[in-house]
Amino acid sequence: MSETWQEGHVPVNTPARSGDPLGVAPHGALAAAWLAGSICSQVSRSGGRSRVCVARPPVTMSAAPPVFLGSDVVEKHLHSASLLIPSLEAALANFSSGAEGGVVQPMRTVVPVQKYGGFLGVMPAYSARDDTLTTKLVMDGSVITAKRTAAVSAIATKFLMPADAEVLCILGAGVQAYSHYELFTEQFSFKEVRIWNRTKENAVKFARSVKGPVRVCSSAQEAVTGADVILTVTVARTPILFGEWIKPGAHINAVGASRPDWRELDDEAMKNSVLYVDSREAAQNESGDVILSGAEIFAELGEVIKGTKPALPEKTTVFKSLGMAIEDTVAAKLVYDSWLAGN
Repeated sequence: MSETWQEGHVPVNTPARSGDPLGVAPHGALAAAWLAGSICSQVSRSGGRSRVCVARPPVTMSAAPPVFLGSDVVEKHLHSASLLIPSLEAALANFSSGAEGGVVQPMRTVVPVQKYGGFLGVMPAYSARDDTLTTKLVMDGSVITAKRTAAVSAIATKFLMPADAEVLCILGAGVQAYSHYELFTEQFSFKEVRIWNRTKENAVKFARSVKGPVRVCSSAQEAVTGADVILTVTVARTPILFGEWIKPGAHINAVGASRPDWRELDDEAMKNSVLYVDSREAAQNESGDVILSGAEIFAELGEVIKGTKPALPEKTTVFKSLGMAIEDTVAAKLVYDSWLAGN
């Protein structure tokens, strides 16, 4: 059997061709990185994303079809993003250690799909520490994406937010807003949470559906003014956060705008902040916020975790999060290990 990518869906089974490795026939989104190990294939269409994470052995031959874990199973075994924090801290530090860290992660391959206004991204990685290529499975990646992204933002925030942070601001009301809110209100003690979204109805829905009080703001500026920690989790292609609004010493997690010509932050916000990233190489090639502003990267988050670069919580800071395959690898392994223990 093989996995065939269908637009907006997880793989479905189709007959294998004879002679294909592992007794399966790679097609579509998975074909380009078939033997690369842990793969996250991402389709973005009209602002939405679908993802599939795959872990496979690079050389072992087997005719057995892979196990598929759907989003409900992934959620069961990854019920809290906080479970990921220790492993992700280690993975980020290993990534920023170069060859000695044992992380092999080429740049994300992106195929634009103009007809649908989206793109396909293929993200392979291997971690020597976790040795994920000894596992064999295919799992829906939507839950993993939401929770590992929030977990990495929380790690950055732990190091970079001001010591007396009281106000959390969320710009955006989609999946990432929910996952970040859940983890941030668990990990940190904010006295006030604010949200803004271009479609106010979605912000109101968010405020009504989450646990705890959330103030719905009528403008992004209203939400940002005086905030200590700011999350930009939007599908914006032009800036929605402006430097003149930002409180000195605030920390910003910039999660959206994952393409070279997309932005969430304006030049002032980028240039007047100390800039941290998950990957220098990725940020310099994929982040419109970084590329178009010309902002200088101060450090990778992994360097801060290792202690080779300082965290500067007394400064205004930005963490530009693009998401990395090694994060998916670590998260997928945690889910697999939990699932395997119960089977």
